[in-house]
Amino acid sequence: MPRYGMTIPFDGLPLHEQRPWFEELPDLGYTDVWSSEAGGTDAFIPLALASAWAPSLRLGSAIVPAFTRGPGLMAMSVATMAEAAPGRFALGLGTSSDVIVEAWNDIPFDEPYKRTRDMVRFLRLAMAGEKVNEEFETFRVRGFRLGRRIPEPPPILVAALRPGMLRLAGRDGDGAIINWLSADDVARVVPEVGPGKEIVARIFVCPSDDTETVRSMGRFALAAYLNVGVYAAFHQWLGRGPLLEPMWKAWQAGDRKAATASIPDEVVDDLIVHGSPEACRAHIQRYIDNGVTTTALAILPFGVDTRQAVRDLAPAAGYAAG
Repeated sequence: MPRYGMTIPFDGLPLHEQRPWFEELPDLGYTDVWSSEAGGTDAFIPLALASAWAPSLRLGSAIVPAFTRGPGLMAMSVATMAEAAPGRFALGLGTSSDVIVEAWNDIPFDEPYKRTRDMVRFLRLAMAGEKVNEEFETFRVRGFRLGRRIPEPPPILVAALRPGMLRLAGRDGDGAIINWLSADDVARVVPEVGPGKEIVARIFVCPSDDTETVRSMGRFALAAYLNVGVYAAFHQWLGRGPLLEPMWKAWQAGDRKAATASIPDEVVDDLIVHGSPEACRAHIQRYIDNGVTTTALAILPFGVDTRQAVRDLAPAAGYAAG
C-alpha cells in the first residue's frame, strides 16, 4: 500500500502554532510528514515536534544536505531523531545544490556524488554503534563513536535526480527521494533505482481552478529551481531541453523576466499538480501508478487556503468521494 505524506512545516504560520494542523493529519488519512532544509526551518526540529504532536505519523527528511553538517554532528542529529521516534524516522540525505552549499553556507560543493555516498556509508557504521576510524574519499573520521545506542537504525533514502545518484540510492541506500518531475517521468526514474526500494516523491500541488494564476506564479517557482545546475541537467536528461532552452538562454543573459515568461504552459502543467481537488488527487495517483511508494505533497499557496488544501487533498477525502 502506498504511503501518503505531507511536507511540513506549513508556510504562513509560525511553527509553534502548527500543532493543531499536525494533529489533524492522521485523521485525514496521511501516514507521513516530510521536512525540508533549504532557507527556512532546519530538517529536524519540525519532525521532533511532529513526533510528540502526532505520534502515529512516520517522520522523514527530504532532504538533509550531505555537506552542511560534519559527519559526527550528522550522526548525532540522526541518532537523536531516531531515538525520539523509534521505528518512525527515515533519513533523507542528498547533495543539495551549489546555491545552498556554496553560496549560502560557504562550503565547497566538491564531489557531491562521493560526499553523499561517503556520508551514507559513515552513517551506516555510526548507527551500528561502531567506533569509526575511516578515510573516506571526501572526509576522514578518527575515533568517532555515538554515545547513545540506537536499537533501530533508521532507513537512509538518497535524494536523486540522474542515473548515478539513482543507482546509489538503490545500491547503498534504502530508496530514493525524487523531486520536481512529472508523473510520466517517474516511470523513467524508478528503474534506475532498482526493485524493492522505497520511492518518495515530493509533489508540488495547488488545488485551484484558477489556471492562469497557478501558471503565472508557478513559473516563478520553476525558474528558481530549473536554473540551478543540478536541476537543469536533470531536465536535460528527461528530455525537456528543447522546451527549456529559451528560459536558460534568457536567464544566462540576465533577463529574468523573459526567462520566467518563456517557461511553456506544458512544463508548468507537468511539474505542478493543479486543478480541482478531485483532479489533483487523480493526478497524484498517476505518480503512484508509475512507481512512487510514498508521496510527500508540498502545498503551493497560489491563492488557496493552505489548511483547506491539506484537507481537500487528503486520502480520506478521496475515500469519501469514492
